[in-house]
Amino acid sequence: MRLFVGLGNPGTKYAENRHNIGFMAVDEIARRHGFAPWRRRFQGETSEGTLDRERVVLLKPTTYMNESGRAVQEAANFYKVAAGDITVFQDELELPAAKVRVKIGGGIAGHNGLRSISSHIGNDYRRVRLGIGHPGIKELVHHHVLSDFSKADRPWVEALCQAVADNAGLLAAGHDSSFQNKVHLTLQAKGFLDKGEGGEKQN
Repeated sequence: MRLFVGLGNPGTKYAENRHNIGFMAVDEIARRHGFAPWRRRFQGETSEGTLDRERVVLLKPTTYMNESGRAVQEAANFYKVAAGDITVFQDELELPAAKVRVKIGGGIAGHNGLRSISSHIGNDYRRVRLGIGHPGIKELVHHHVLSDFSKADRPWVEALCQAVADNAGLLAAGHDSSFQNKVHLTLQAKGFLDKGEGGEKQN
């Protein structure tokens, strides 16, 4: 069994924020794979289904980003899921828009959602880092992540979430590199990544 966690802030005010791309990704997984309707539990919302013959629970914490770990810990305890079977979908400032990296453990790079999760369950969970780009100036970061994606961003955001959802079974099966490569190839084919930006490495 796997627990897939999308990070974001609850409510319509934040729904289209860059910080909420984790919510967008798991919403798309639920849609694409016919998961059960969302229901409120574990200080969040969950939806259950199957990916590549693996039972998967999707979780969107409704605690606000900086308390995400409370919901993750509650769900993990209920299902008796180890950190290694938890995958967190997060926005990543340090990656160009539409780029994806998968990693296990590592630093949190100032991400409040990851900080909260690591404080509750340790650091050995998988992160799917969804690139949102950096505004270029540190002082603009807060505004950048809590601002909505622009109209010009929407095509690549939708393409990225669809590619993540289409290949989510590879994550459930533990094939991280294959997942990363297939998502990148899809985004390249649609013109959202340069040909040189392959997904072959994990870092």
